[in-house]
Amino acid sequence: MTQMRISEAATLLGVSDDTVRRMVDADRLPATRDDAGRLVVEGAHLAAVAQEVARPAPVGTVADESARNRMRGIVTNVLTDTVMAQVELQCGPFRIVSLMSSEAVRDLGLEVGSVAVASIKSTNVVVGVPR
Repeated sequence: MTQMRISEAATLLGVSDDTVRRMVDADRLPATRDDAGRLVVEGAHLAAVAQEVARPAPVGTVADESARNRMRGIVTNVLTDTVMAQVELQCGPFRIVSLMSSEAVRDLGLEVGSVAVASIKSTNVVVGVPR
């Protein structure tokens, strides 16, 4: 199972290290100590918390801006059959779903709690500016 330090968990959740420590102290996020004595959390537990705290960012006023095409996140679900797989990532407030081969899932070692980067390439991207 994937384990990560508090600082990496905080980065993936988009919160401070102290916020993650408070989640641990409140038993909202289970943690253990690694061989070096550092506090670590299981990726699967972090994935559940990431889904729980995900909320859309306020739109507000936007001008001359477009989302980047790479998003780092945590795997929240993997469905595989013999040929194809569906992998879900929670990237901050965004849920990304990717369809890929089951072989790619195995080669990448993707499982719930794994950290991954979604790269989005499209032949048609529509970008709008709110009023």
